[in-house]
Amino acid sequence: MPYLVFDLEMTGPEPDYNEIIQIGAEIYDDEWIKKGEYLTNVYPENEDAFSGHSEEIHGISLDDLDEAPIMYDVLEEFQAWIRKSLYWPADEPLWKVICCGQSVINDINFLSYAFKKEKLKWPFSWQLIDLHTISYYGFMILSNNGKQTPKSHSLENVAKYFGFSRESDTHNALEDAKLTARCLQAFFELTGELRLKA
Repeated sequence: MPYLVFDLEMTGPEPDYNEIIQIGAEIYDDEWIKKGEYLTNVYPENEDAFSGHSEEIHGISLDDLDEAPIMYDVLEEFQAWIRKSLYWPADEPLWKVICCGQSVINDINFLSYAFKKEKLKWPFSWQLIDLHTISYYGFMILSNNGKQTPKSHSLENVAKYFGFSRESDTHNALEDAKLTARCLQAFFELTGELRLKA
């Protein structure tokens, strides 16, 4: 099953009030071979929901979104990009694509709400892979085996543990998606080193 590792930037924390203003993603096949990457801004329909606090986090202003496409067009383009990247037939649904991310349920809530609002059917699997959950459990195992692990499971701390950092100083959804994918792959590789006692 293919893996969609994605991250969103939003105007605030509430899916039914705030909106997605940026989508970044990488798509992998079932062998975790990267097949493509995606980044787009999205123009928010509800400008009143654009909070200054959120802008401090993502650094995206309303002026930056002036020429951005609207959500309906982005969702159509997003699905087309996935199909093209995976050579996925147009008549075959994307329900096998697994969503992955850092605390990904929050991003899934926003994205699924956007699909619903635009009267589009949710196309992906409801299975998910959450880096935060994996790191919580994985670091617990490592700690119980005498390994030093970070106390926080933020993306930055998980990445730092594996020796990763963002490729650029620019904070955007694609950079976080890339970093999340690297951390997931590092955890999956780590499982080959862990052995249960007989």
